[in-house]
Amino acid sequence: MIGYVTVGTNDIAKARAFYDALLAELGATRMMEFGDELGGFTMWGASWDKPALAVTGPHDKQPATAGNGNMTAFILDTRAKVDALHAKALELGGSDEGAPGLRGDDGPQAFYGAYFRDPEGNKFCAFRTGPAS
Repeated sequence: MIGYVTVGTNDIAKARAFYDALLAELGATRMMEFGDELGGFTMWGASWDKPALAVTGPHDKQPATAGNGNMTAFILDTRAKVDALHAKALELGGSDEGAPGLRGDDGPQAFYGAYFRDPEGNKFCAFRTGPAS
């Protein structure tokens, strides 16, 4: 249902470097890129028929700010990949918003998640549902 999510940046070069390295962990690459005159809009994804993430400077030329209460979540197929993505985000200059771990009971509907912010303050979650794998 979701085609792509866009987050804002005040430094498109720094954002591209962060997301090139972070999203490579998910098998995503740059799929679309416009020049800096258009805010530097850049989109990463694994394929055109899957949800993607875009980063750009705001169209109104005002400073980009992280939304309070907004979050984008990346679904992963193992808890180890959740741990690895969280660690990669911190290595790249992101900040911790909640260490990897089980939220609630383990089992068929278990939620294992980790939370982080990118260098601009945009919040993300990496998660896996289901029992440990």
